Amino acid sequence: MTGRPRVEVTVHPDGSVTAQTHDVLGERCLDYVAVLEDLLAARAVDSAYTADLTRAEATARQEEHDVDRA
Repeated sequence: MTGRPRVEVTVHPDGSVTAQTHDVLGERCLDYVAVLEDLLAARAVDSAYTADLTRAEATARQEEHDVDRA
């Protein structure tokens, strides 16, 4: 089971902002990027997926195997 989705936002001394999602599985994290861009009136200049992207794929595969086939 995953934890509650959250976003960790850091404002650096030079004014730049970084953010990382936690327990946001799959590409849903991209929705959070769009919200942060709107809130900050800024645009992302760099991004990368975390392990949560592949964790979503592994969870989906496991669920497929857990289904009993008649």
